[in-house]
Amino acid sequence: MKYKNTMVIISKYLVPKNYVGLTIYPFIFIKNKAQIEDAYLLNHENIHLQQQKELFWIFFFILYFTEYAIGVFRYKNHNKAYKNISFEKEAYKNESNLNYLLYRKKFSFLNYFK
Repeated sequence: MKYKNTMVIISKYLVPKNYVGLTIYPFIFIKNKAQIEDAYLLNHENIHLQQQKELFWIFFFILYFTEYAIGVFRYKNHNKAYKNISFEKEAYKNESNLNYLLYRKKFSFLNYFK
């Protein structure tokens, strides 16, 4: 699926180590040019764009880092905390469904919150 108005920036310096992409509305940052062909990666990051739009960007990051901090405290493990963030759960579960954003309901990340 091609995304309208998606602004992808290639920069190995802006994407944190051990990550391949990062979304900060309205941009998607990826590490290298080859990744622009990775439909699942772009779908994952576009899901984050929708989440950020719904929460007016700043509230997305407040909730994201709050969930992450609680997860680190709970699991004592960065990867487990990261994978249990509701925003990431939604994006990972649906990244391979390239039509997901066509029918996704607003605030769908709440279905992954626990």
